[in-house]
Amino acid sequence: MPLSDDQNSDSDSSRFSESAASSSDSEYSRQSFNSDSSSKPSSPASSPPKMVTFDELMAAARNLTNLTLAHEIAVNANFCIKHEDLPRNSFAGTVKQILHKAFWDCLESELNEDPPEYEHAIKLFAEIKEILLSFLTPGANRIQNQICEVLDTDLIRQQAEHNAVDIHGLANYIINTMGKLCAPIRDNDIKQLKATDNIVELLRQIFHVLDLMKMDMANYTIQNLRPYLQRNLVDYERTKFQEILEETPSALDLTTEWIKESIEDELSSISDESSSSPGADCSSSKPNLSPILVLNNGYLKLLQWDYHKTIPETLITDEVRLQELREKLNQLKIIACVCLITNNTVGAAIVNVPDLADQLKRISFPLLEGMNKKTFDLKEALNAISVQVCSRVNRSLSERGLPTLTTEMQNNLMGQIASIVEENNPVSSLIDKRIQFFMKSLLALPSFQKCMPTMPGGLSVIQTEVEFIGSQYASIVNFNKQVYGPFYANILRKLLFSEAPRGKAETEAPAN
Repeated sequence: MPLSDDQNSDSDSSRFSESAASSSDSEYSRQSFNSDSSSKPSSPASSPPKMVTFDELMAAARNLTNLTLAHEIAVNANFCIKHEDLPRNSFAGTVKQILHKAFWDCLESELNEDPPEYEHAIKLFAEIKEILLSFLTPGANRIQNQICEVLDTDLIRQQAEHNAVDIHGLANYIINTMGKLCAPIRDNDIKQLKATDNIVELLRQIFHVLDLMKMDMANYTIQNLRPYLQRNLVDYERTKFQEILEETPSALDLTTEWIKESIEDELSSISDESSSSPGADCSSSKPNLSPILVLNNGYLKLLQWDYHKTIPETLITDEVRLQELREKLNQLKIIACVCLITNNTVGAAIVNVPDLADQLKRISFPLLEGMNKKTFDLKEALNAISVQVCSRVNRSLSERGLPTLTTEMQNNLMGQIASIVEENNPVSSLIDKRIQFFMKSLLALPSFQKCMPTMPGGLSVIQTEVEFIGSQYASIVNFNKQVYGPFYANILRKLLFSEAPRGKAETEAPAN
């Protein structure tokens, strides 16, 4: 996305600025990075480019990719494009390495001929020329004309026919021009280019640095695009998803199933509470269900979601964030279980010991690091935690002149901690229910209310962490309601009140 001279720079653009030098050429230095690329509200550049698609499925996939990218740029302040090379020992990395080596070896062979063969080199210069021009702002006529004049492939080809190509001079011009256009972070790369004598290796490194410069340009554009997306993200996402829905009518099937499961859970809960007979018809209860309660309970399911299966379509843009929150909560749940079991097993001797709970938490955190990975052995981690807990408790008791844990008490404590991993473990189930209750209470608060609900008992040791995760979770949920509330309203109207959904989403989202 080329940068434009007439667009305003944001506060982050100073990272790309540089003091002006005395020469006229240096006055242009960094111009393309000092000019801002923030998109105007009415500018087509504010949205990803329109692309021709082969069928409706491909069109929907493209829209979803654009939507996900725009959402990530807006909500993730750290989002950027990174340069990643393929692993050398991978098949793809090996193939790429072989092909690149063959190309550059061929180029070197051609240039070493007598007379030299320049055809491949000319093609490289033409490609470099197009890349350099892509970095320029629309008003940079002087340097644009200079690049076109110096890297005129027709002229270079004529010079080659007379064996008069100054290939080193062309390379030096390219390096100097790159130095004027690159971000300051690439200055050291430019210096290394100037120190390279071998022309083939120099051309290879020029392309490498140009790739880095393209990445810098993309990230700079992202920085300037972010404020606009943040201001307009709700409307943008809703419009994009409506386009997807029109092209792919099945694009809400998983979302409908997700809401349907939440309704069934609520009806089952009502049935249990009222001690209804198993064969009772609960369909009459549907109109009495609160749509917001149904939706909130659906959001709660995401904290226990099996992320190996596909998430509802309306939540794909936040799938990674929701999965990370679930994993962090699972880690915190185990820590709360460890502390509760320790307090109950050892008893009053440690209940009022200052900072002991925090010490047990600090012991547990490192040993539970990476517990979301397939290779992680939770049983082994719990055994290691139980050993450390017994050691720390004994030290605390000894420091206060109290008898340490007997072998029987230690075995009991270690056994209970190890049993946390077992299905339907009562302590684990209790802590999980209390975390779910806190999150449910958090979602029930009006979105404008900033205070946290009361933390249930047994969670005080992880209160700070749970409240932080809760605020992130509520932020994701509230934004999701803003964007997709009209779509949810259509689905809920159909499922709860047997009304056919409207052709397009309503403009009003459900309120908290």
